[in-house]
Amino acid sequence: MSFNQRRLPALFYCLLLLLLLCLMVVIAAVVGAACLPLASVGQVVADLFSFSSAAGLDAGDAAARLIIMEVRLPRIMTSMLVGAGLGVAGVVFQGLLLNPLADPFTIGVSAGAAFGATLAIMLSSFLPSLAFVLGPFMVPWFAFTGALFSLVLVYYIARNRGRVMPESMILAGVIVASFLSALISFMKSIAGEKLASVVFWIMGGFSGALWSQVWLLLPYVFLCLLILQAHAGALNIMAMGDTTALQLGVEVFRVRRRLLLVASLLTAAVVSVSGVIGFVGLVVPHINRLLLGPDHRRLLPASALAGGLVLVAADTLARTVAGATEIPVGVVTALLGAPFFCIIFKKKFHDE
Repeated sequence: MSFNQRRLPALFYCLLLLLLLCLMVVIAAVVGAACLPLASVGQVVADLFSFSSAAGLDAGDAAARLIIMEVRLPRIMTSMLVGAGLGVAGVVFQGLLLNPLADPFTIGVSAGAAFGATLAIMLSSFLPSLAFVLGPFMVPWFAFTGALFSLVLVYYIARNRGRVMPESMILAGVIVASFLSALISFMKSIAGEKLASVVFWIMGGFSGALWSQVWLLLPYVFLCLLILQAHAGALNIMAMGDTTALQLGVEVFRVRRRLLLVASLLTAAVVSVSGVIGFVGLVVPHINRLLLGPDHRRLLPASALAGGLVLVAADTLARTVAGATEIPVGVVTALLGAPFFCIIFKKKFHDE
């Protein structure tokens, strides 16, 4: 494997992704149940950067400002951060587990988050005081805790003599995900009127996005990205196999444990806000590998930008394509991602 072979200059590709992401943000701010004039969006952005208040705006501009600042922009920012997190986590899991089909949900983190969210939705009926205290953060906190619980359980099952091998992590993830999925199915069977809320959360979406969630996610995602980027060189060496990496001086088992923890925490954080959104962490790394090559130093920032772009676009489609009815984002990513990944998969095998 040569890390110097790449099909596009990384800087050009990342700048192109950044330009497309900015364009997609503008489109997402304009379109929706209430389509806003581009001039109104520009005025709101200008007022935002000039720190002016809405007191002097006319009724139309004031309404546009309210829609953009309180509804669309938090949603856009949340979907961007979640997409970046899933894209980067997908690159790391595929590199660590040496499995091109690995994604952020391979080791059961999504099943744990779904279990925690389902439990929170069920408990909100029986413990209204807890729901009142935690407010809109009840489901995300329970989802994050559930994801951490599944991570600890997977690590405990996969650990052998203080070491964790990629194959054992994948098998342990399948075991834990199957067990938690059974518990979720049981809770859904007794959910009653809460069933719709459980199903909608599991399918993923950003309809309840808040600025408070953005401010919680932003430093968390940024810090995880920095840590993972700092280990990009080690990921390149570990992709050659454990024996070669050990001979080259990489502390394979310690680095793998550290990166698995960071990537899993990143996945847990973003999934706790968005619900289960598949294929972003699977398809985005593959596309970037085709365009850039296997060097993780280039793959990680490119996957962050591409993941954000893909999920902002998917969320915009989810809330506009069916008119007043909003489609879960996870459904959109699956419908678009599955055939697209199938094409990539067939092309790769045809080339080989």
